[in-house]
Amino acid sequence: MESTNRRLIIAIGVVILVGCLCLCLISLVVGGYFWKFISGDIVTNLPIPTSMQQETAIPTQSTPKTPNPTSPPTEFSSQSRNMTATPGITAPSPGSNLPADISNQMDKIQEQVIELRGLASTGPVTRSLLTQEGLREHVVNDFLKDYTQAESQEDALVLAALGLLAPDFDLYGFYVELYSEQIAGFYDDETNEMYVIQGEGFQGPERLTYSHEYTHALQDQHYGTQDGLGCNDDAWEQDSEGCAALQALIEGDATLLEITWLINDATLQDRQEIEQFYVNLDSPVFDSAPAFMREDFLFPYSYGQLFVEHLYKQGGWDSVDQAYHNQPVSTEQILHPDRYPADRPVPVDLPDMTRALGDGWREIDRGPMGEWYTYLILAEGLDPATQLKKLEAQTASEGWDGDAYVVYYNDQIKATALVLLTNWDSAREADEFSQAFEKYASARFETPGSTQSDLKIWDSPDSSNLFRKNGEQTTWILAPDSSTAQAIYDILVTP
Repeated sequence: MESTNRRLIIAIGVVILVGCLCLCLISLVVGGYFWKFISGDIVTNLPIPTSMQQETAIPTQSTPKTPNPTSPPTEFSSQSRNMTATPGITAPSPGSNLPADISNQMDKIQEQVIELRGLASTGPVTRSLLTQEGLREHVVNDFLKDYTQAESQEDALVLAALGLLAPDFDLYGFYVELYSEQIAGFYDDETNEMYVIQGEGFQGPERLTYSHEYTHALQDQHYGTQDGLGCNDDAWEQDSEGCAALQALIEGDATLLEITWLINDATLQDRQEIEQFYVNLDSPVFDSAPAFMREDFLFPYSYGQLFVEHLYKQGGWDSVDQAYHNQPVSTEQILHPDRYPADRPVPVDLPDMTRALGDGWREIDRGPMGEWYTYLILAEGLDPATQLKKLEAQTASEGWDGDAYVVYYNDQIKATALVLLTNWDSAREADEFSQAFEKYASARFETPGSTQSDLKIWDSPDSSNLFRKNGEQTTWILAPDSSTAQAIYDILVTP
């Protein structure tokens, strides 16, 4: 069985409110592009993640457009009602429940996005506004229709083995609540439909969201999200690491375009409404999420944006377009854009160990862990006492060069076993990770590590952990007892 739902992706075109609007504002602050739009003042109280504190290159038009405060986006009177589509660029899209003024605004934003991104539309996109109630129905009936309670329970067991989640965490219920709270809009690449979640009308936040979502529609028209790019359920089952990298490219592309639209085409009222939305933003479900989950949801927007900016600096949108034909293959490449495309992970494989483990054991998950999740394990564990400092965790994980993990579960004794085999760029990089892992394991398992032959061992009342460094490779085995851990180890080291 290969199940990689630990990174549940419900739709490529989803915009998370925190990930989209807040990171958009943060990027503008960090890059020095933030506007003086309220009485000449610059907002300075935005939280800026360490990962975003670097030079930001935002593409702008040669002649930036001056916002017109006399044309509020909710009216667009003479501008929108008399607007016609530019021949050969875009045509008005069908809408099932859209008032005329909103439909006209969407048409205008589409034209702007096409001009900014340099991708022509190949056809109309059906679009609708959704209420929060309608969104919740989509989450349950469409997004999560193929994700069962049983699968979510197994995912929770896997994440618990990694120290990221409590084993009895209601992951399915949490996803329903989180996506119902956080989705600002989405493009359905199976039906070619666009949805924007309606708040207080079609205002600045909704218009910004639409610029992001229409970028996804253009991506799908040109590259084929599901078929052409291969980012579908089957692909996630086979290679969650490669799909996470592709998702970061897709979302990073749309996020950079969204920021570009905000600079070049947003009105003064758009900006005021977006700032007011940010000030009043209330996201209790997202705020209550486990630390690793909050970081993981933001990954494709924050690091994806930085990755796309790196490409843009090299050759504008043409370089970004080329990346769809030579896709990034790992979160390592997203985290370190200079390693794209040459630095590809070394393939790692793990044998089937169910027979050696004995009766009652079954495999519930296997796949690549990746540099990003290696970092999350060290820095964002469920127990704050186990969390290494972010820089320490980054240093320990950045020498990643390929890995494989497998998780087994015994329904009779309610026990989990985990194996993680990782290749590193050098023996020195393996040493750095080993030192960081020893610190992490001693805190997590609350026992001092002992050494036996070439193994480091942590035995606690709940688990037995073996850790081995062998040249440029490390192995972590977590099992319910020392005999099970030794049985797994014997399989791995037997020629």
